Order: sequence, then C-alpha cells, then structure tokens
Amino acid sequence: MTEESATGTVAILGLGYVGMPLALSAAGRGWSVLGYDSNPKRVAAIAGGSPTTEDISPDVLKGALASGNFRPTADEADLDAATTFVICVPTPLDESHLPDLTAVRAATEAVTRHLKIGDLVILESTTYPGTTEEVVMPLLEKSGLACGVDFLLAFSPERIDPGNPTYGLENTPKIVGGVTAQATKAAAAFYEAFVGSVVKVRSPKEAEMAKLLENTFRHVNIALVNELAICCEEMGIDIWEVVDAAATKPFGFLPFYPGPGTGGHCIPLDPAYLSWKVRQFGHPVRFVELAEEVNLRMPKYVVDRLAAALSDRAAKALNGANILVLGVAYKANVGDTRESPAIEVMKLLRRKGSRVSYHDSHVPRFNFEGGMIESVPLNEDTLRRADAVVILTAHAGVDYEAVLEAAPLVFDTRNATRGIEAANLVRL
Repeated sequence: MTEESATGTVAILGLGYVGMPLALSAAGRGWSVLGYDSNPKRVAAIAGGSPTTEDISPDVLKGALASGNFRPTADEADLDAATTFVICVPTPLDESHLPDLTAVRAATEAVTRHLKIGDLVILESTTYPGTTEEVVMPLLEKSGLACGVDFLLAFSPERIDPGNPTYGLENTPKIVGGVTAQATKAAAAFYEAFVGSVVKVRSPKEAEMAKLLENTFRHVNIALVNELAICCEEMGIDIWEVVDAAATKPFGFLPFYPGPGTGGHCIPLDPAYLSWKVRQFGHPVRFVELAEEVNLRMPKYVVDRLAAALSDRAAKALNGANILVLGVAYKANVGDTRESPAIEVMKLLRRKGSRVSYHDSHVPRFNFEGGMIESVPLNEDTLRRADAVVILTAHAGVDYEAVLEAAPLVFDTRNATRGIEAANLVRL
C-alpha cells in the first residue's frame, strides 16, 4: 500500500452542507470526484446544476459538472471506482436524545462493499470520541481487509459554517487524526491539495473530541449569556449593552449573544454526543448538561415574555392573537431550519391558541407539524394585521424600521433593531 492516497477517484458520501463544498473544492483542484447520495431526487437536482444548499454557487456547480471532475450519483455500484472515501452524512439525535449513527453505519457499509487494498477512508461526520475506531473500523473490516495493513482510516471533523462570508472550507484549518501515522499522513495529503492548513493530531479520538470541544464551548457560553439575559430583564438591565461593553476588553473575553435558543447541525447536537459518551465513564459533564437545560428553556421564555408584552402593551392574550414570526432559519442569512428554535417557539404559540404566520425570504416554505406552510409577504398590510411581530432570526435585508412603523408590537429576540428606540419595541 502506498503511503499517500492522493491520486485516483474520491467518493464523497453525503451531498449536503458538508459534502458538497468538499466535493466541489476537490473537483476544482483537479481531483476526479464522485458525489454519492442515497437520495435520488437530490442527486438529480445537483446533476441538473441546481444546488441543494445555499452556500453553493450555481456557476461553480455547473463548472464542476462541465469539467467532468465532479459526477453525482445515487448508484452505489459507482463506488467501485473510488480509492478515497469521505463520509459526510448527518449525525442527529434520536427520539430519546441519544446519538443516532444510522446514516454513518449505512454509509460505512456501502464503503465496505467496495473497499479495496490501498484505499483511504475518512469520516467527517461529527460524532462522539471512539466512533471511528469502535464503529466504523469494525464495519470496514467485515470486508476481510485489515485496517492499517490493507486500508487506511482517519477522522477529520467538518468545520462548515453555513452563510459565513469570511471562512469556508479552503481557508479554515483542517484537523486530521488517523488510526495509524500512515493514515494521518495520507489523509493530510488529501486535504492539503485544497485546504490551506492541516493540523495533525495523535489519533481519531483527539480529532473527534476537538470538534465537540469547539461547539460545546459555544453551547456553554451561549447558555451563560441566555441566563444572564433573563436576570438582566428582571433587574432592568440591557443585556445587549452589557455584552457590547464587555466586548471592548481586548483580552480574556469573547462576546456571545442571547437569543431564542440554539439551532443548526452542531450546537444543539454535539454537546449531547459528548455528554452521552462521558457518562459511560461515570463522569456527568455538569456544565454541558446545565447549558443544555438553559438553552432548551429559551423558546418557552420567549413565549412567556411575548405574552407579558401583549398583555401589558395591548391588553391582549396569546389565545386568539395573530403572531407574525420574522425568520424561521436557525441563523441569519441562511435557509437552514434544522433544530431552529423558531420552530419550537411557533409550536408553543400554537398551543397557546395563537394564529401563527411567518416571513422568511430564505425559507419560502417548510413542513410544520405535519403540513406545509408558506412564508407570507412582508408588507404594511401583513404587519398591521398582526397583534405582535416576534423577530427570531435577524436576516439582513429586512427593513426593521418599517416593521416598527407598521406593527403594533415588536418583540426582538436578536437585537436586529439595534440603535432604534420605539414605544412598541420590546427586546429580549
């Protein structure tokens, strides 16, 4: 087996927010890239030049397809041509809030059926420490090949931040940890072809843990400022001004901001993976679990604050009120609704008897409680018909001054109205 698997065809398994940027970056640097996804509709859309994620430029996708360097497929048999396999599938939580590695296992089993001597396999899906060696490696060895002897295996955590205009795949350092030193070297060689910096660590466990630390750090600090936001409201203190003032310190402080909860494919999920794994060793991660408790209660806190504002400002109850939600994506300027706290807020409002509608230019429609609902136009008539507008995602391009002029009451959970003062404005 050669020391570096830096030639041949690369198979990217999973063409979502992680797999697509990786596939197009590799194809752009001349690699022959096979994009495999088990969803035929997604593959058909991508093959037709239509990106299925917002961060992918249609021109870049069409260019990769035209070059012949990138070919999407839903046919597992095509994996026979690959010498490097990169697994980029989702790792959600199940109904019991426990790690769900169903997609990882399915993708690994697909690789196993096409694994050959000399191949390199890399797992990028975020997961708990030990997954690469305890779950992926035994499945791959069912092929009859031995890890470290016949094939190489490594873990390299994805660091994709949807909607980030500054940092993307190519200028964000890539962590790599192989089962063997040879695997680390081979995986690093693969990424060095299109990523500016590669950081090598001792083993997959260090790489897996590094990813969980990154997002748990954010999870804990968001929970801290969320709890302080609740305290500050009770004391008549502006939490937004407090954070801005503290952020002027040039050392020892990083600003985090409160909100209606956490969302996306990382922060609400990764700490649960860490907590689950550490509990197996009899050590509850108290900071992590407390942070989860704080962040999970934020949607209810938002609804309670909105109810109080409606009662105080308009002598109305949530029951029967028309509530317009601005923004249902989990973060600004993306169309991703995964784990979005806005959806939980909308569910709670419905249970209180509110008539809930939403506007989000990035999410024209989505499945809500078993049915498709569509974004309503953001105009004066829509705003005036609402008893209250609640800003849950601070998308750019929204005229928040116009919203305040037309709406009878605005509850801003994201400080989207920074610098504006109005009698009908309430901030988290």
